[in-house]
Amino acid sequence: VQLQASGGGLVQPGGSLRLSCAASGFTFDDYAIGWFRQAPGKEREGVSCISSSGRGTYYVGSVKGRFTISRDNAKNTVYLQMNSLKPEDTAVYYCKVTVRGVDYWGQGTLVTVSS
Repeated sequence: VQLQASGGGLVQPGGSLRLSCAASGFTFDDYAIGWFRQAPGKEREGVSCISSSGRGTYYVGSVKGRFTISRDNAKNTVYLQMNSLKPEDTAVYYCKVTVRGVDYWGQGTLVTVSS
């Protein structure tokens, strides 16, 4: 099982980024995928997740209305569209899947929101 997160970078407040999580090594469309983030000095927190079909989604309160999670099962990829970014969104973002009771994490991609 491998997850490859990408798309992070430096963006000004109010800007947008789209993160991607490319997956391999498991039957992608059988599993929900989650995005998490860890800011400096803080614990890792769940940001959003999407069901295997894509019909079910969850967002933590602080990103509701600004972030949108989606998936393309033909490309084995999950996306996190992040709009109206705030400095407090600065963190390393990780994607995760749990396969047969084992958590697999991507390597993380850094998002920095700063003027």
